Parts: sequence; C-alpha cells; structure tokens
Amino acid sequence: MAPSDLVVSPVAAKADLKEFIRLPRRLYAGHKGWVAPLNVERQEAFSPKKNPLFQHAEVQFFLARRAGRVVGRISAQVDSAHLAQHKDSTGQFGCLVAEDDPAIFAALFAAAEAWLRAKGMVRVTGPFTLSVNEEVGLLVDGFDSRPVLMVPYDPPYAGARVEACGYVKAKDLFSYDYDVQNAPETIGRKLLDRAGLAGRVKVRTANMKMFDAEVRTLVGIFNDAWSDNWGYVPFTQAEIDHASKALRPVIVPDLAVFVDVDDETVAFILALTNLSEATVDFDGALTPWNLVKLLLRLKITDVRSTRVPLMGVKKKFRNHPLMGAGLAMIAIDHLRANGKRLGKTSAELGWILEDNKATNNIIRSVGGVHYKTHRIYEKALG
Repeated sequence: MAPSDLVVSPVAAKADLKEFIRLPRRLYAGHKGWVAPLNVERQEAFSPKKNPLFQHAEVQFFLARRAGRVVGRISAQVDSAHLAQHKDSTGQFGCLVAEDDPAIFAALFAAAEAWLRAKGMVRVTGPFTLSVNEEVGLLVDGFDSRPVLMVPYDPPYAGARVEACGYVKAKDLFSYDYDVQNAPETIGRKLLDRAGLAGRVKVRTANMKMFDAEVRTLVGIFNDAWSDNWGYVPFTQAEIDHASKALRPVIVPDLAVFVDVDDETVAFILALTNLSEATVDFDGALTPWNLVKLLLRLKITDVRSTRVPLMGVKKKFRNHPLMGAGLAMIAIDHLRANGKRLGKTSAELGWILEDNKATNNIIRSVGGVHYKTHRIYEKALG
C-alpha cells in the first residue's frame, strides 16, 4: 500500500491506549529476546494520574493505522526537568514500535517531530520510555539475549529504519552479562588497603524495616555520583516514592548492598529480581492464576536471573585512583557472594555509557561480558 494509506493520530481514548500497549505483543510474539510486560504495569506507566513523571513532563502518544489496523506507535515528550537541567531545547521520542515498513516509521516520526516543534523544541533525542530514568535506548546488538526487567527490546530492523528518518547516534549504552556463580573475587579489598582505608570500610545490606530511609540514601548517592553523566535528570521526591512502592516486591535485601566509610554511606549496588523471567508465559496478563504463579515463582521456585540497574560511588571517593574502583569492587564482591548463596546464576549490569571508561573497565575486570548495546539517537528539528 502507498504511504498515503497511513493515518497517524494522537491517542485520545482508553481504547486507543489499549491498542498502544498491545501492539508489541503482536509484532514481537515469538522473538527470543522479548517478554510481554504486564498490561497493568504499562497502564500505570502511561497514566498521568499514576506516573509522577507527568508532573514535570508533557507527553503525547501516537498510533499509526493502515486500513483501520494499528501498525505502529510512538510517543513525543517535553520534560521540564530535563530542560531545567540541560537548557538545550531538546524533546524526546519513545515507545517506538512498528511493522517493518519505512513508510510507517517516517509517518510516526513526522507526527512526533511536528508536535515537538510546536512546543518550541529544536532537537530530539531518544528513545526514552518515558524518561532517562525509565527505559532507555534502542536495541542494536544482542537481539537474542535473555529478556530482562525494564530493559527495552527492539527487532533487528528498527535501527536502520530510525536512521533512514535522519537520526544519528548520540550515545551507545552497554549492558554486561555477569556470571554470579563463577565470577572471580575482585581486588577491591587490596585497593582499599593501599588507599589507607583498612579497617574503616564496612559493608551492609538493606534494612527493610527502614526501607524508605534506605531508598533516600541510595538516591542521594545516585544523584551525587551520576550528576555529571550525559543526560542526567534528578529524581523528584514523587518519583522516588513511586519507584519505592513499585520495586519493593522485586528487591531482595541481600542484593541491595551499601558500603560505609567510617559512618558515611558512600557507595551502593542494587540487583533486582528479573521479573521478566517469572512472567515469560503470561502474555502480559496478570490473571488470578498468573498472580498465584508469580508469587510461587518469586517465593518458592525462585527466579535465577537478576538485573543491576543502579550502582554508584560518591564523587569525592570515586575520583580517587584507588578508592573509587575499590569501593565499587567490594560492593560487587558482596553482591556476588550473596547472590551465589541465594542460588542466583546471572546478573545483567547496565546500562553504562560507552565513554564511561572507568565503570566499563571495572565491570570487565570483575568478569562482566559486554553482550547487549542500546543506542540513543538525535536529530535537529529544522
């Protein structure tokens, strides 16, 4: 069919949003690297009433239809928190899913870019679903890798279709496969001893009775450690509270590791239970029976894979040639030991910016294998 047969329109009703959420299930069914997210979770993520991102971001969802049949989707967003941080008149796109047809991709981007221009944006980056603190990047390598919680999947054709619409690489993001059972012990303790921290370092795990305080500590370190990173946007308190509630069921206390120097918590690493492993056969539906299966898998049969979405060392220690690496490594050592004891077999560590040499070197040195790459694209809006 000709491109003129395509109609792209804003999501305007509950039925549209349902189609928006369901489209990947049809296009990606059977793809090895994809597991359908839970419908209820996606509905909450895309709801202005439930996702606190919408308190500082304006988002427009679009659907592409051909002869009444949904064939693609995209979001466009303007995040005032990003603009306040970077002052770059940059909007974002995200949620990109489409059949393998250049006309569909072109029509979707035309709609998103027109909306962003109307908001005064002069540049667009993405994909972000729906922000840099949520799902980030378009998968360009590692298509057959295991599905992992909050890590985007895209088919092999998507990257070329995006680039054909005038988008170029802004940054690549690396993810690493880490063998929890067989990874070697690091030299972290030796580095800290050489740095003069012998006897001053203590490692602990999360105290779930003080969960809110632990989350505040983690976010405080994150905001300090990541504040100079490309694309960084600080979490709002509402987002922190929302994430705490959402992630608590997949947090295992022994897999949330904090490192103290004297009486100050200066580093952390967090591994989350890989919910995608537990919901692989749900097709997105959290029925009563699926809920029972989920609880059984999380509590009894256990989920063997994890994801490490966050780790950080405060800048005043990270910039020291021995302390930064030593603190990160000792956190990884304790996470590995605890994960091994709990029967975990693998962890995905990521994402890490391609030009973050220090962190990439640390992860490779402790046994991480680069196995997945996501790309963030950019384009000037003429």
